Amino acid sequence: MAAALVPGDSAPPIALPDAEGIERRSDQLGGKALVLFFYPKDDTPGCTMEACAFRDSYAEFQELGAEVWGVSGDDAASHRRFAGRHQLPFPLLVDGGNRLRKAFGVPSVLGLLPGRVTYVIDAEGVIRHVFNNLLDGPAHRSEARKVLQQLAAGSAGSGS
Repeated sequence: MAAALVPGDSAPPIALPDAEGIERRSDQLGGKALVLFFYPKDDTPGCTMEACAFRDSYAEFQELGAEVWGVSGDDAASHRRFAGRHQLPFPLLVDGGNRLRKAFGVPSVLGLLPGRVTYVIDAEGVIRHVFNNLLDGPAHRSEARKVLQQLAAGSAGSGS
């Protein structure tokens, strides 16, 4: 696994299919920021709370000039069920073999459970914030929103 990426690092290129088989590429974001959240597994309680928190604030993220993409190692069928059950308006990317997770250096918990880490990536592809918290899924939305608000206000020079 690659070393964990930190603020100031360039994000690795992203090119993964979503639940509908559409390839989502970071080079096609058209100048938007990206909130990329890695989560352990579809339909688990913490992951459901996290995804629904992002869902409930999705319009605000768009107003702040950002896209939201979720990533796990689950297959497309699992992602479709999860997204449909909870009306998720953003894509869930299929990370077969956890290649993207490894490229970002997302740690596992106790070497077994895939970690829960959110990256806020600016329009130039630079990671501006990394939030790692396995137990508090909804906090990922709050952290990402705060950083995007700072970026929008032009006060992101804090090195968060």
